[in-house]
Amino acid sequence: MLIEDSYYDVKTSYGTTMRIFVFHPKVPNYPNVKFPGVVVYSEIYQVTGPVARFARDIAGQGFIVACPSIYHNFEGPEALAYDDVGTDKGNKYKIEKELASYDEDNKLTIDYLTLLPTCNGLIGATGMCLGGHLAFRSAVTDQRVKAATCFFATDIHIHALGKGKNDDSLERCGDITGELVMVFGDKDNHVPLEGRDLIRSRLRQNNIAMTFIEINDAQHAFVRDELSKGRYDPAVTKLCFDWMLELFTRKLKLEYGQHDGQNRVIENVC
Repeated sequence: MLIEDSYYDVKTSYGTTMRIFVFHPKVPNYPNVKFPGVVVYSEIYQVTGPVARFARDIAGQGFIVACPSIYHNFEGPEALAYDDVGTDKGNKYKIEKELASYDEDNKLTIDYLTLLPTCNGLIGATGMCLGGHLAFRSAVTDQRVKAATCFFATDIHIHALGKGKNDDSLERCGDITGELVMVFGDKDNHVPLEGRDLIRSRLRQNNIAMTFIEINDAQHAFVRDELSKGRYDPAVTKLCFDWMLELFTRKLKLEYGQHDGQNRVIENVC
């Protein structure tokens, strides 16, 4: 499917301007076509080349993709470099930024998508690293999010164990009304086994519709196709992308109508 790149600048209550990078599918000769919307949250470097390519791949499957520049409180919309300076800035900003500002970013981005005449009103969210956490947070705080795919969501683990800035995302996971796909590498030292077990158990305790994937021998940031420090795994990334598309297609493109009110009985047969 063809896509078009653009951006939209929106004012925030913090007196800053947040740039939303937009990747929009198009179908020639069908001016009234509508697509679901997907918020793609970036890692700590804002919307870099790998994030933009990831967003375009999603848009090419028939989703309007919006990528907010989350560090508008500190920087312009330009991406930070994949070097020591950029890494230090990104890690510093993610902690210094107020939680309320992240939540406002999410609301403004979803507002933008749902007001587009080409959007069908159904919204998903995804992201990697910090963005995985923000996609999770999006599902927690906004019931318009019907599906979220969270890749190695570092900060859910960090904040849940009390090592961060008191984020209550995991404590509020019972507010999630959409469906999740959680993706982790078992060699991700940013989200160790203790953190993965904590996230999974909290979600199970709250009966959240969820697919929880732990990939053997995968490290942190294994989906990043540039400067991944030797961690990029294209074969596994493709599998994860397919899991994400299955969820987004099923939850954002199908028209379910009303639930019939019946309890589903699973037969105990082979």
